[in-house]
Amino acid sequence: MARCLFASDLHGRRDRWTKLFEAVVDERPDAVFLGGDLLPSGPGGFVREALAAGFERLRERLAEAVPRVFVVLGNDDPRAEEPGFLDGEARGLWTYLHGRRDALGDRAVYGYACTPPSPFALKDWERYDVSRFVDPGCVAPEDGRLSVPVPRSELESATIRADLDRLAGGDDVTRAVFLFHAPPYGTALDRAALDRKSVDHAPLDVHVGSIAIRRFIERRRPAVTLHGHVHESARLTGSWRDRIGPTHCLGAAHDGPELALVRFDPDRPAEATRELV
Repeated sequence: MARCLFASDLHGRRDRWTKLFEAVVDERPDAVFLGGDLLPSGPGGFVREALAAGFERLRERLAEAVPRVFVVLGNDDPRAEEPGFLDGEARGLWTYLHGRRDALGDRAVYGYACTPPSPFALKDWERYDVSRFVDPGCVAPEDGRLSVPVPRSELESATIRADLDRLAGGDDVTRAVFLFHAPPYGTALDRAALDRKSVDHAPLDVHVGSIAIRRFIERRRPAVTLHGHVHESARLTGSWRDRIGPTHCLGAAHDGPELALVRFDPDRPAEATRELV
């Protein structure tokens, strides 16, 4: 049994981070999962001055009871901040999980930050989904802004589908936990407020999640998947969770001022709870 906390889309709000640190001290979880869009917009320094310092204080206070921390970034987090997360990992503050596998006890954990193309300009963590299709109103990865240089050929050819196949390889992931930023397509977790909206007379799909992530879950059947990204989805659908076959999909994105804190045990994901703090 493992007691886990999951939070996502904190967007550099110090009040949300303070609430998360307080919950860790009060509850002493075994693990904390952070699902991207963690940083504020604007100049850097937040990773070192707020996150690393906060997790250093947790380590000093909790000592042997300090939890494992697993981190991916999100589409609003500049990849130029990635070295700060790698430095924090080297200092033992967290595990930077994007594109990697680690473990929590006897369970594998995997992380993946990228989302399908969006209308937003920053493209550090965007990939084509299953093909080079771009929804109406969205901007292709090679046509947006990057905080670190990437060859145009990679931007034009990389897909979430291929990335996930490479990440999981031939592993048996039926007991694994996957930490994503994007939600799976067509679920209670990817419903956007796009009703009756169109671009150039083309109606917009109200579901904006990843088809590749959904197909991966359907095919590989992990135990638990964790998602953020679409802030308003839980409010619009009335649910922060969904099921795809045997997989429990849990969402921590929230469009209110509170911190949405998900508590779960990978051995009993049906008993997961979510609290707005």
